[in-house]
Amino acid sequence: MTLKEIAELAGVSVASVSNVINGNFNKVSRETRERIEKIIAENDYHPNAAARILSTQKSRIIILVLPHIGAYFTFNSNPYYGDLVAEIEKYLRERDYCLMVRCVDNCSEIVPVISSWNADGAIFAGVSSDEIKEIRSNLHCPAVFIDSYCEEEGVACVGINDYRGGYMSAIHLLNNGHTNIAFAAPKIGGEGVIHERFMGFCDACRERGVSISGEDIFEVDAILSNSIVAGQDIAFAPKKYTAVSVMSDVSACGIITGLARAGVRVPEDISVVGFDNLSMSKMMVPRLTTISQNIEWKARRAGDLLFEMITTGASLTVCEQLSPELEDRDTVKNIVV
Repeated sequence: MTLKEIAELAGVSVASVSNVINGNFNKVSRETRERIEKIIAENDYHPNAAARILSTQKSRIIILVLPHIGAYFTFNSNPYYGDLVAEIEKYLRERDYCLMVRCVDNCSEIVPVISSWNADGAIFAGVSSDEIKEIRSNLHCPAVFIDSYCEEEGVACVGINDYRGGYMSAIHLLNNGHTNIAFAAPKIGGEGVIHERFMGFCDACRERGVSISGEDIFEVDAILSNSIVAGQDIAFAPKKYTAVSVMSDVSACGIITGLARAGVRVPEDISVVGFDNLSMSKMMVPRLTTISQNIEWKARRAGDLLFEMITTGASLTVCEQLSPELEDRDTVKNIVV
């Protein structure tokens, strides 16, 4: 069946049928829309995606780019990415758009792919400011950046106040009497999410007169097996820590396992604070105290900004941050004498 045949059965123009199929409901009456949709359903008509792209110049595809994921890893090795993908897909599905997920080791790899698919827009997670500049200079569709820090004109960024999250993590431990605190996170670097969290953590400690040195920093990625090793390293470190501030729930889970294998109890011997408030943090025993970031808000706000750019054709200069919250559960012990 063709658009022309549908139009003849409905007694309307081909343009009206096209408007209904492409979601331009403001251009047809409700009665006409319902009549066309009934004919489409009765005849099990499915529009040809390639033909629709040619006629509308819109693919209805949004590409989500997850960078720095090499050939031996997948995004679902870190449940944070899994939750983010799920929230973005749900948002796009509500708007009859399709999500394409692409993991790359280097962000420069993705620009030709986005162009070849004629994507209507792109969302990038966790890229550096230098990468953003390169992407924006070569990308010819709207883009929003999640978990990135960039103040360039024409760049839209959405995330949480990571500095505040790191600060809250340290303050909670300090308020519970802990002064020998380890910090566990991926490589800190000179900018970005982990850098901001570390700065907040350090400032909170400095305000309370607690010094943090290089020996207190344990570098660990969000891979469970590596985090287990980090937990054992903390347990057997020369300095006797009473607490550890961890910058992801996945790492916190692994560190708690590593501590247990070394005969260290949580929170009786060492207290632990995680970061993200993933589902796993509520299922662990003991339940993980963690810094909560609203992943649903990130996804929907990124989507709102992206569709504003797609609709208006204008670029946006935005840097929006939501304040995180502390989820106080069972892995922090009060040792105030």
